[in-house]
Amino acid sequence: MSDLETKMNTNALKLKPQDIFLFNARANQTPGVINMTVGEPDFLTPEHIRNATSQAILHEGMHYTIPEGKPELTQAIAAFLNKKYNLHYDPQTQIVTTIGVTESVFTTLTAILNPGDEVILPTPCFTIYEPDILLNQATPVYLNTSQTDFRVDPAALQKLLQQHPKTKAIILNYPNNPTGVTYNRQELTALAQVLKQFEIFVLSDEIYSELSFAGQHVSFAELLPEQTILMNGLSKSHAMTGWRVGYVCGPQNVMQHLLHVHELVTTSLPEAMQDAAIDALTKGQDDPQAMKAEYQRRRDYLQQQLEELGITTSRPQGAFYMFMKLPAQVNQDDVVVANELLEQEQLALLPGSFFGLGGSGYLRISYAASMEKIKLAVTKLADYLQKVGVN
Repeated sequence: MSDLETKMNTNALKLKPQDIFLFNARANQTPGVINMTVGEPDFLTPEHIRNATSQAILHEGMHYTIPEGKPELTQAIAAFLNKKYNLHYDPQTQIVTTIGVTESVFTTLTAILNPGDEVILPTPCFTIYEPDILLNQATPVYLNTSQTDFRVDPAALQKLLQQHPKTKAIILNYPNNPTGVTYNRQELTALAQVLKQFEIFVLSDEIYSELSFAGQHVSFAELLPEQTILMNGLSKSHAMTGWRVGYVCGPQNVMQHLLHVHELVTTSLPEAMQDAAIDALTKGQDDPQAMKAEYQRRRDYLQQQLEELGITTSRPQGAFYMFMKLPAQVNQDDVVVANELLEQEQLALLPGSFFGLGGSGYLRISYAASMEKIKLAVTKLADYLQKVGVN
């Protein structure tokens, strides 16, 4: 029998399992583990959303919808974005609902990239962007932000764009995973002034927009709508990770082609999930506020405790992650340290190097966990540091 594996898409053959998923699976097999790796809200989806979904399942029957999503849903998305972020999208032609932002990223990159294109990727960053770029036969161009407080520096961006004329797009993610860093209006305006000089797409992943601690979130789509493809969803804001509701918005002449790619990925979101999203966007616009306040309380506690242990962080301004710099006295191989913490302390934190250039020597801790778990994590971390001669 012939080896059909050798005849597969060569770019698919190069894909590797996601390190964060492998590490998380190993952590969950560790007895007594305190797992702080998962970027998932520890809150229940608000009750009114769950009730609305149950009623829809019982009384409506679940059917296919048009691929871009039920008109009631795209209208709700448009109204939500207008009220919250001063964005103006036509619900009929400029919005496509997706199976989470994960699909938004894949569908968008598939729709815009040609072989040989380049995509600027500020790092450290979430782990799906790079393989999605490579799978589409394009090349990531890394912009290491670790020397600029994990923010994209406009001058560095200008220089990189001039050096890479094949650039098709840049991916921005803020509030950022893994660092928790975000941008204010002045900082975003400076980036927009650079990007408007180049005929490229700006893919703005704003999935944590409702969990910004640094004042009102400013969408890049407000500043540069003609170039921006906005990606967002309900996973983080409404504790709806398992419901898999995302959406992507952009200029009409771009979105009509992106929709065709989306149609090949999935016929449509499950109708029950769409009904849940409609309820969340129309009746639950303030749902994220209580969760955000609790995340901020956890952040403040965790940062204070880490500072007392001699661990520095870039103060998170959103999301629910803290990027911890390993103390100088500790082995700077973050993968080794993460493995030792798991094996010796039953504490699971993700190595910063999993998130690309600029992540080495860091660990990511998620505070989307109860205060009890956070306190236990701090105790275990302190014990480890004492064992290796710190403090």
